[in-house]
Amino acid sequence: MSDANRADRPWAAFGARLRALRRGAGLTQLQLGQLVGYHHTLISKLESGRREPPAGLADRLDPLLGSRGELAALAGALGPRRTTSFLPEAVGRALFAPLPGGEAPRGGAATGGGPRVEGGMLSCDGVPVHGTGAGGDGPGGGRGWPVSLPDQGVICPLHASDGCAVPEPLAVLSLLKSPAALRESSDADAVHGLTALLSCLTRAAAEDLTPGVLETAERVLHLVVGWARAVDATGRLPHAQLRLAAAYAQLAGQARMSRGQTALSTVWFEHGLRWACASDDVVSQASLLGDLCTLARLDRDAESALVYAQAMGALDPRRGWVGALAHLYQARGYALRQDGPECRRHIELARRRLARLGRRDGAEAPWLTGADGLMRAESAVGGALRDLAAPGGDRATALGAVAATGASLAHLAPRLRPVRLLLTLRLADSHACAGDLEPALDAAVRVVEQAVSSEQSTVVQELRGLHARLTERWGDLPQVRDYRERVRDAAAVAGLP
Repeated sequence: MSDANRADRPWAAFGARLRALRRGAGLTQLQLGQLVGYHHTLISKLESGRREPPAGLADRLDPLLGSRGELAALAGALGPRRTTSFLPEAVGRALFAPLPGGEAPRGGAATGGGPRVEGGMLSCDGVPVHGTGAGGDGPGGGRGWPVSLPDQGVICPLHASDGCAVPEPLAVLSLLKSPAALRESSDADAVHGLTALLSCLTRAAAEDLTPGVLETAERVLHLVVGWARAVDATGRLPHAQLRLAAAYAQLAGQARMSRGQTALSTVWFEHGLRWACASDDVVSQASLLGDLCTLARLDRDAESALVYAQAMGALDPRRGWVGALAHLYQARGYALRQDGPECRRHIELARRRLARLGRRDGAEAPWLTGADGLMRAESAVGGALRDLAAPGGDRATALGAVAATGASLAHLAPRLRPVRLLLTLRLADSHACAGDLEPALDAAVRVVEQAVSSEQSTVVQELRGLHARLTERWGDLPQVRDYRERVRDAAAVAGLP
């Protein structure tokens, strides 16, 4: 290596020796990272000389690799021991900026509606969190507390898809009692436990079972970000903590978006995107950009939706699932802009990518494979074609939306009641766009009471579009007058104006 290169990479000698010792011990970068509690990408950067080792890491590596203090000596010779934060000051200020709702309460996260144990299950606001019963099923025959990770598409921030065991729910509750309890726990146990809780909260939100999901997610998120800040202050990179924070921020943002609180949901998504970028978490980056696309569509902002979708597509061309998802979101953006050729082109590109997903895609995005994947893909296609057909009443395009939405409903798991409500309204609206009143009313009346009382912003938007289309086109017909009367009765029962 030239003198110039050595000056640019003062840690190259440390990295080269670390690589030789690791290989001599028969370990992969992933295995070594697991042994010392760091992600394999950090080990890779250390070995290439692009990263200074965090404080204390060389002391932990020497006994593992049998190097008798060699790495610690190299670290000491090459640079002073770090006594300040791992992250540069400006980066730390951005990553640990003030969060909505203030800091986590000093008395612990289990106060004021936070998580607690009732009847052997974690609960929030007095309502059991679906699936957190230790070693048993959740309410209504649902799945119990995860035995291992990944679970329901939620992967471990430390070990990806390695099948990590998780602590029991009561052990997780103890972590949430105070920031100090979290900081003093084993990193791996805390990460595994909070990831298992995230899986349960995500499932509860999707199945509309627990009113306190948002409050719990935001309280845990404050604790995790505080934990990340504390880890950074010791001179270690808070890699797993930032990944965990990004995932909780996405859940909190989705819950806020569901309530129509677009400002708060945007804040959470943007915080999550920063944390995901800082921890090289492409999975969360892609998912969060998709959520920002959805927010833009709710505001009828086609240009912003396309910007986010295109940014998603540029994340990593090697990941087939990211490309497929980006094409689906672009199709929806172009439909909102009424660009039929581009919308259809991206639908076709998405379907080609989805047909070629490989093992890595399935590990990173299992929700985009199998029946779940078909449900999500056809839902996006149906939404795009319906948006494209709505303004001009293009019957052929609207019938395409009917077919895609019907296929999505056919692959939808019964437990996902909020999604079934949304898709049933979209099916009714697609029939209306095609000029077929009777099937539109047949679908609409099945869910009208649920839809009127729903507080989910996406459901409210679908219902408004359907109601306007039926009224404008067939408002004088008796069956539509009956439908409108049913809507009014449902609103009165729900106590709505």
